[in-house]
Amino acid sequence: MTRLELAIAWRYLRSRRGSRLLSFISVIAIAGVAIGVSALIIIIGVMNGLQHDLREKILVGSPDIRVLTYGDDLTMDSWRFALKRVREVHGVVAVAPFVQSEGAMNAGRTYASGVYVVGIPGPGSGYPEVTTVREHAVRGKFSFVSKDGTGHGVVIGNLLASRFNVWPGDSINLISVAGIQQNAATGGYVPRVYRYEVTGVFQTGMYEYDNAYVYIGLKAAQQFAGIDSAVTGLEVSTTDRWNAGVVASAITEHLGFPYRTVDWQEQNHSLFQALKLEKLGMGVILLLIVIVAAFNIVSTLSMVVHDKTREIGILKAMGLRSSAVRNIFLVQGLVIGAVGTGIGLILGFAGALALDKYKFIKLDPSVYFIDHLPVTTQARDVILIVVASLVIAGLATLYPAIQAAKLYPVDAIRSE
Repeated sequence: MTRLELAIAWRYLRSRRGSRLLSFISVIAIAGVAIGVSALIIIIGVMNGLQHDLREKILVGSPDIRVLTYGDDLTMDSWRFALKRVREVHGVVAVAPFVQSEGAMNAGRTYASGVYVVGIPGPGSGYPEVTTVREHAVRGKFSFVSKDGTGHGVVIGNLLASRFNVWPGDSINLISVAGIQQNAATGGYVPRVYRYEVTGVFQTGMYEYDNAYVYIGLKAAQQFAGIDSAVTGLEVSTTDRWNAGVVASAITEHLGFPYRTVDWQEQNHSLFQALKLEKLGMGVILLLIVIVAAFNIVSTLSMVVHDKTREIGILKAMGLRSSAVRNIFLVQGLVIGAVGTGIGLILGFAGALALDKYKFIKLDPSVYFIDHLPVTTQARDVILIVVASLVIAGLATLYPAIQAAKLYPVDAIRSE
């Protein structure tokens, strides 16, 4: 590129009256690119924010890795030995046993509902905290110490507590069907019923946890599930959540058969894949805005070529090469694309920061479990948007630039 080519390109971008401002059609083309880029940055940021918020809520009660076992009963008998071996694996921060089963719950009335019963070690048991669910207690205490001293205390989700109208100090019944046997006298099956005192209520913002989860002490959960001293598996916390898959593979290799591991991404694979697909779909749809803006660039440069045909003919007659003419219009298109992308980048970042900081878009927490629209801007997404915008703008300049370069001097000078 020579200074002459750059000077001519800048002159063609300006208005006819000699003003140093860009011409109106150039401004329209730049605005189209800017709107497309800013919309992409904001919407992709919203998708990232929702995905991040959902992931954090899921991991409140779900560990980085679960160590399970094969077998008919799906229980782990020698879990203390396995726990000791898991601690030896590099990348493991904390390990604790857990029991998970299903049952039914009522509050001494006719209404009952199915619940997930999760047993974890109580405070002061000597086991570290693997998840952050204890930090989300909103009423009472996240402990299993009942008033009668038996350790039959439970902590339930706030939605579950609201449905049954039970709060700390009230009692509930948990009905277990695990290990029941047929009654020889009646021929029927009699479930086992356990009475617990509600010692706390938690709220995570995750509907599944708050509406259907009941936490009890580890020993009480073993009794409820009818598995004696066994556990369902081990919960593991790692140094890096995103490296949990590698640590899970190392644990599986270290323990060997019949142990198996499931990391947090594998546990929620379908959900996160759906979110990624939704993000991709939104990105493709909004990218069409940038493509439409590219047509503005094509029309703008085509109008300039038509308007400057005689000037182009004179320049070529004076010795300006066809490649130089092509470069002049390529520069115009790239300037429009670069300026539009830059403005869109600034507007997109400003809009994303404003949405996240000032929470302009309010949401109903009772429906969405978040009070505002979260926005998380990732550098990788921004780079992809910028590159895509510049590439599309560059491709849009090719046709008018080539057409201008093909003009013959004589025919161009004769043009009216």
